[in-house]
Amino acid sequence: MEHAVINRINKVFPDSIGAEMNIEVGDILLNINGQSISDIIEYRYYISEEYLEMDIQKNNGEIWTLEIEKEYDEDLGLEFENPIIDQSKNCQNQCIFCFIDQLPKDMRNTLYFKDDDSRLSFLQGNYITLTNMKDEEIQRIIDYRISPINLSVHTTDPDLRIQMLNNKKAGNILSVMKSFNEHQIKMNCQIVLCPGVNDGENLNQTIADLKELEHIQSTAIVPVGLTKYREGLFPMEPYGQHAATKVIDQVESWQSIILKEKGRRFVHLSDEFYILGDGNFPKVEDYEGFPQIENGVGLVTKFQAEVEEVLAQRRTTLSKDVQSQKKKSEDRKKRVKVQLITGTLAKDFMENIANKIRENMASIEIEVIPVKNRFFGETITVSGLVTGGDILETIKNRETKKSGENDFNTVMMIPKAMLKAEENIFLDDLTLKDLEKELGKEIVISQVEGKDFVNKLLRIIEKYQN
Repeated sequence: MEHAVINRINKVFPDSIGAEMNIEVGDILLNINGQSISDIIEYRYYISEEYLEMDIQKNNGEIWTLEIEKEYDEDLGLEFENPIIDQSKNCQNQCIFCFIDQLPKDMRNTLYFKDDDSRLSFLQGNYITLTNMKDEEIQRIIDYRISPINLSVHTTDPDLRIQMLNNKKAGNILSVMKSFNEHQIKMNCQIVLCPGVNDGENLNQTIADLKELEHIQSTAIVPVGLTKYREGLFPMEPYGQHAATKVIDQVESWQSIILKEKGRRFVHLSDEFYILGDGNFPKVEDYEGFPQIENGVGLVTKFQAEVEEVLAQRRTTLSKDVQSQKKKSEDRKKRVKVQLITGTLAKDFMENIANKIRENMASIEIEVIPVKNRFFGETITVSGLVTGGDILETIKNRETKKSGENDFNTVMMIPKAMLKAEENIFLDDLTLKDLEKELGKEIVISQVEGKDFVNKLLRIIEKYQN
């Protein structure tokens, strides 16, 4: 049965209701309260009740009917082989800024799939345009109270949004959002800003429209990413320093206005704008809890604050490390060098972080190595799109020009964002093990989080110094 295969359970959390009911991995969910379950939204909706009757098909083929009494909205502690219990919906838009349309040929097939699925928005935080949904599907968001939902807005001008998304259904975004707002559906919004298209006065109008919807929690503005594979696509130039600074001034002006009106800033720029522009990042408190951190909004400020906090907490320990190193005779073969791999955009920021580490850890050499993105083109500067092949080429070219590297135990550190979510593989399909083998050195993965970053450095010191 196709339906049964779709609803196969692949995880039962310990101490959950599911575990108490002896539900096991491999069991199949048949129905809840007599209703067959077609996707994860229906599942979440039906399990919210306080009393459930569930039919489960066991591994041996037996059908169990389970009666469950629980708290309202209490989870059962089950996960399925397919997280959304259905096929993801493919995006039919042809957005002028779509990154997937700018990929080179012959990459792995999964990278070319465009999803625009409300279920993935709810479950995984994906941003959706609403253009690939039928009216009844939009109504279902309201009926099932799917919240929060993440929306790719880009502009509230109907005609411009139709042009930007190349979809005649794209013009009604504001009316749909007003309906969500009336039904208290929480929303997070994203605007991909394209020079000369939806910035300037159009951005003013978009922010003015969005700020009137009280259930929008946050709005992120990110610059368009442009690869070298744009032949035949909408002509566009990347943001430079002058244009980025202009956007910063514009958005900070809006933040001041909205802060007075609502007591919060509401709209935030991604870090790229500040790096490209004036370099003056907002303070931690200005990001209001970092609601758009996954969009790169406040990542730099948060990371730096976390590094400084961890270093301050460990100041006594680290100062002992400094003193002990001063007393030791220099044995360069036992010293550790860590090469911090980053995209070119974050070079100056990572140099600043490296300086803080140097001040506190005498037993470690830090070298920041920015990697030019030859795979996608040098206009792509973020660390998350750096490929294994470009790292390999950068390191090999650099080390042929330098001597003395063998005097150190050299370890490379890369951010987790460079790798596939569940696998240690780069965008160009080079694996972490392949890269380690080619370079002959250990590669340590750090979460993009200050505490993990410092702790990984301390573990490297402990491993190679003792």
